[in-house]
Amino acid sequence: MGQGRQEQVATSLAGAVSEEISASLAPVDAELERRYPGDPGTRQPVHTVYVPGDAFDAGTVRSWGDRALAALDEHAPDAASFAAVLGLPDELAEPVHARVRAKLEHEPVEDLRVDFEDGYGPRPDAEEDAAAARAARLVAEACEKGTAPPYMGIRMKCMEAAVRERGIRTLDVFLTGLMRAGGLPDGLVLTLPKVTYPEQVTAMVRLLEAFEKVYGLTPGRIGFEIQIETSQAILATDGTATVARMIQAAEGRATGLHYGTFDYSACLGVSAAHQASDHPAADHAKAIMQVAAAGTGVRVSDGSTNVLPVGPTAKVHDAWRLHYGLTRRALARAYYQGWDMHPGHLPTRYAAVFAFYREGLDQAAGRLARYANRAGGDVMDEPATAKALSGYLLRGLDCGALDIAEVARLTGLTRADLEGFAAPRRGDLTASGNPL
Repeated sequence: MGQGRQEQVATSLAGAVSEEISASLAPVDAELERRYPGDPGTRQPVHTVYVPGDAFDAGTVRSWGDRALAALDEHAPDAASFAAVLGLPDELAEPVHARVRAKLEHEPVEDLRVDFEDGYGPRPDAEEDAAAARAARLVAEACEKGTAPPYMGIRMKCMEAAVRERGIRTLDVFLTGLMRAGGLPDGLVLTLPKVTYPEQVTAMVRLLEAFEKVYGLTPGRIGFEIQIETSQAILATDGTATVARMIQAAEGRATGLHYGTFDYSACLGVSAAHQASDHPAADHAKAIMQVAAAGTGVRVSDGSTNVLPVGPTAKVHDAWRLHYGLTRRALARAYYQGWDMHPGHLPTRYAAVFAFYREGLDQAAGRLARYANRAGGDVMDEPATAKALSGYLLRGLDCGALDIAEVARLTGLTRADLEGFAAPRRGDLTASGNPL
C-alpha cells in the first residue's frame, strides 16, 4: 500500500548554509587531495634484491635466476618435494612449482638495487666513482637491451655527516651516467638509507631538484625510497611519528618506506640471535610506517632474513621454511614487498607470493563478481572492500601468480574494470553502491 505514492520532500536549511560549510572546508578538501592522493596504481615489485656495487655486472640478474633454479634442482627437484618442504596443499603443489620455475627462467628479479652503502662499505673515492659510473652504464645497457628487471637503481650512502659528500657524489655520478647514456629509465628507483630526521629527506629533495634543473627535467621526475633503520625515524623526541613527517618532507617524491631489519633491531638493543622481521619491535615499527603511509601513495616494504639457504639439503630446507613463513606472514599484514639477500631466497619468495594469491583467487574473484553484479551473497561488501579485492587480483596478475584469462573467467571483468575498482574516487569509498 502506498508504493506508487510520490513522497513530499521538504528541507529546513537555506542553501547558503551548505555553501558556507563547503567554503569553510575547501582548505581541508585541498589538503586531503595533496596529502592523500591514494595509491599510484602502478606495479609494486614483490621484492628488492641488493647487490654490492663491486659485485654487480651485466650477468647479475640472469645469474641469480640460474642459481635459484640450480638450488631447486638440487634440493627440491619436483613439485611434490618442494610442496613437502613448504607444506603446500596438494592442489597448489604443481601450479606453484611450475610458476616459480617459469618466473626464475623469465623474470627472476623484479627490483634490483646496486648497493653503495652497507653492502659496499668505505672505498677509495676513485674506486667508488668508477663503480658508480660502471653501474650507470650497465643499467642503461640493460634497459636498452630489454634485459633489465622492471625496477632498478642504487642505494647511496646516507645523509649523515661522515658519509654525506660521498653519497651525494655517488648519486651524481650514477644519474649523470644515465643521462649521458640516453636518459633516466622509467623503472629507476633510488634508496636513501638511515634516515633519522625529516631534514635529511628535505636535503635529498633539494639535491634531486638541483639535478633536474641541470638537465631541464620535469620537476619531481626523480623519486626515492626512504629506509627506516633507526628508532628516531619512528618516534621523535617530541613524541610525534617522525616517519609521517618524512613523507611530507619528501614533497611528493617518496615512493616507498623500506624497513631495515638489522639496523633497526640493533638500534633498539635487540640481541643478534633475535633480530628478525617478526620480532615485536619490527611489528611495531612497520605498523607505524603502514599507518603513516596509508593513502599517501607511498608503499611499505618489509625487510629481510639473514639466514641463507646454503649448505646441505636439510639446512637449505630449514632456511626455505623460515623465509617462506616470514614472507607469508608479511603478505597477510599487507607488506607486499620485502628484501631478498641471496639467490636461494628467490624460490621461496615466489612460492610464498604465488601461493598467497592462488589460494585466495576463487574467494576474491567470487566476492568481486557478486559486488560488481549487485548479486549479494553471504558477505556484504562495500566499495572499500571492492578496492581491496581488485587490488589483490591486480597484484597477483602483476607478479605472475595469476593469469588475466582465469581472472576474467571467474569475475567477468577486464583488467580495466579491476583498475577502476582499485582506484575509485575518494567519495566512492564512502558512498553506497559501486563505482562502475
